[in-house]
This record gives sequence, C-alpha cells and structure tokens, in this order.
Amino acid sequence: MTVSPCSAKFFISNQELYQFLEKKQAYCIKNNCTQIASIAVYIDSVDPLVVFQKLATIDRLNFYWESPSKKQAIAAIGAVTKFEVKGKGRFSEAEKFIRYNLSRIVNFCNVNNSFANPAFFCSFSFFDTNLQQNYPFSPATIFLPNLQITRKDERCILRANILIDADFNIENYLKSLWDKITDINNLKYDFISLNDSKPKFIKNSIAKSSKFKQSVLSALEDIGKGDYSKIVLADALNIQLIAPLNLFKSLNNLRQLHPNCCIFSTSNGKGQNFIGASPETLIAIHNRKLTTDALAGSAARGKTPAEDAKIANILLNSDKERHEHSLVIDFITQRLLSLGLLPQVSTPRLRQLSNIQHLWTPIAAKVPRNVHPLQIVAQLHPTPAVAGVAPEIACQEIRRYETFERGLYAAPLGWIDSEGNCEFVVGIRSALIDNNSQSSLLYAGAGIVPGSDPEKEFAEIQLKLQALLKALT
Repeated sequence: MTVSPCSAKFFISNQELYQFLEKKQAYCIKNNCTQIASIAVYIDSVDPLVVFQKLATIDRLNFYWESPSKKQAIAAIGAVTKFEVKGKGRFSEAEKFIRYNLSRIVNFCNVNNSFANPAFFCSFSFFDTNLQQNYPFSPATIFLPNLQITRKDERCILRANILIDADFNIENYLKSLWDKITDINNLKYDFISLNDSKPKFIKNSIAKSSKFKQSVLSALEDIGKGDYSKIVLADALNIQLIAPLNLFKSLNNLRQLHPNCCIFSTSNGKGQNFIGASPETLIAIHNRKLTTDALAGSAARGKTPAEDAKIANILLNSDKERHEHSLVIDFITQRLLSLGLLPQVSTPRLRQLSNIQHLWTPIAAKVPRNVHPLQIVAQLHPTPAVAGVAPEIACQEIRRYETFERGLYAAPLGWIDSEGNCEFVVGIRSALIDNNSQSSLLYAGAGIVPGSDPEKEFAEIQLKLQALLKALT
C-alpha cells in the first residue's frame, strides 16, 4: 500500500496493526517477556540523506549507507537495542546478539520488498582491541535502529522497531508513528541543507613524509629477510577546523564525487562520526549468493583519455601490481574454502574511480544456510589488501610502524538483515569526524611489496588523502 494522508488517530484507520500490537502485548504480559515489533510501511519517495539530516542527532546511534550507482540507500536512526564488545570473540559474540534479537522480533509488514527487512547495523575496528584508551568507537558495535528508511530505485519504505512489554501504550505509539511518517513524507521535496562557504582549517600530517618513507624502507628490509611478503602502511592527516564540519554536506559531496563507491557514516552517539566512500566490498550476500572484491594494485587516473589508457595498460601489465593483487585473490579464495564455500574467481579487470584506478577481481560463491555472514567477515578480515601477507605478522608490524589508532579505518562496516542478506565494505577512503573538538582525522594506506618505491607509495597516499579532503570540505 502507499501511505496517504489520514486522521492523526492512526490506530483507528489501521485496525489490523492495532490488533497485531494488542495481541503481541498480551503475549508479553502472559509470558512476562519483551518482544520487538518491527513495522514496515511504504512512504513517499524521499531522499534518505535528507531524512538522515533532519532526524539524526549527536546523542543517538545512527548509520547511513548509500550505493549511488545501485540507486539504493539506508538511513538508520536511534537504537532499540545495541551491543558493544571487544576481543578475539567479537564476531561470534555479535552473531549471538543478532540471533537472539531476531528471535524476539515480531514482524508486521505491508510491503513486498526484500531490501526493507529488519537490519542490524555493524561497525568493527581493524584490531579487536583499541590501544588508544580514548578512541571513540568500540572494537565492535551492533544495533537495531528505531527507524530504518530505505530507498531502492524510487520505492521508499519506513521500518519502525519498538520494544513491546506490559507498559507499552499502543495508542500513543501509533499516533507518534503516524506523526513521524507524516513528517518524513513532507520531506519529499527537500534537499540537503548546504552551507556554501568552505570550512576554514589548519591541516597537519600526523606522520611526516620522511617518517613514512623510512617506515617503507624498513618494511622492505623485513620483506627481503622473508619476515612477511606484504604490509599495508597507512598515514593520517589531522584537520583542525574553526567551525564544525557539516556531516551531511560531506556525505552529499561524497556521493556526487564517488558514485561508484559505497558512501557510509556511523556515529557513536557522543559527537563522533566515521564516514567515507569505500570502493571495496568485503562481502555482499543476496539470496544466499556471496560476492566479494579482490582490490589491490593502484595507479592515478590520466588527465586525458590517451594518458588514462596508457596508465591503465601499465597497471594491468605491472608485475609488481599483479603480484600484490594475486596475494589478495589467493587469501580470499583460501579463506572461503575453509568455510566450505566454493569460490568462483572472475578475470582481473580495472576498477576506475574519479581520481584513482585499481586492479579488481570479483569473486562469487553460494552460501549455505548454516554459515552466518559474520563467520565469513571474521575469516576475511583483515585481507592482504589492508593488512598484508601473512596478515597476523603484518598486523603486529602495523602497530609498530603506525603512530595512530586505526580504529574503524580499513575495517568491516555494514548491515545484516533478518534473511541473512548483508553488505559489508572495508572502511577505506575514510575519516573520523569529531564535532566536539572540531577536528577530523583522514586515513589512507598503500601496499608495500618487493619493488615498492617509498616516494611513489607516499605520493599514492597523498593522492587518496587529497581526494578525501576535497570531498569533506
């Protein structure tokens, strides 16, 4: 059905929904328990980013997710239930949390759209513990939102999740729900509020060029000794702003500048957001079919079509870049095989973005029902594309070389719905925005393998950082 204006007494004209909630509340009273009612309705076609701007507040968890090229977006606002955990068992603990809450969900759905199932939104840090004690995000955060607004093509759906117990007031809730739907429908002609003035800032790189290049040289020595065969070293750029950054303007910039990437933002409810435009899908599962990206080996884009084609040809035929790329393919296929999946590897090709191009190999597999998406995430993170080979040794060295906390940088971020569909990206091309201190920390990394040149690796990182800085400001 399509929602149309009606009386403020929403429950009167929606007796079916009222009776559904009444029945579930009676069950909760009889069994002395709580359930989560999940209600889905069609709404007018609104821009989820506009809804996100209007409804998201700094004191609540929220999550924004958009794939412009696929014409799909999700805004998740507030948390009806959340879970934070650290340590080596964080993925399995997160899986238990999701399974438990799925058992509590009772679904009222007047829509026929798999993209609007109840979804849990997840952010995991690169390491399973944070060394920086005041780092603002937990090593794992999973939540089920109060409101979930999804748009696929031009079809838009609102899903509301609410705890039902003996004290739940059905009439008051349905009136507030209808008020919320009305408010959101009124946004269908709105646009992102933009401040045209560019923010003023002082920027300084945490890791100076000489230090980064020395780290590359030292890593190449270790590689030469056979300690490991690849390591990904990152740099961070600290931006101190005179006024807070406009989060929604930055997200709008990102989706316009990087339509082939996944645009994301997650908050901690304390004034910090982690945002970015990732070109790399860690896993996507739809109807039990998994796809993942082997993405490694990079080069700049050319200034003319001829120069662009020349650079692309060099990238495709570079022994150094193809070796780095093959390490990622081998890692992903072996990890999927260890879970009993049978990966199908496509032919390597180019992933061309606005300012950079990568070697890219899509990998697909069918997922058995007994394999949870987080089991796959746990096996694949961190890939050689963001850590190195072997990942365990490379991660130890990363902590030795890098002077900042990676946190959510290069880590899994995404969502899992009630049917096991999911999308997780690797949190690269990303920034930590702190509106409390009016500062931002921008991240970028480069893979170091035999043949790497410190000057070129530093230049690649600067290319990525400058593209991100342009989008954010």
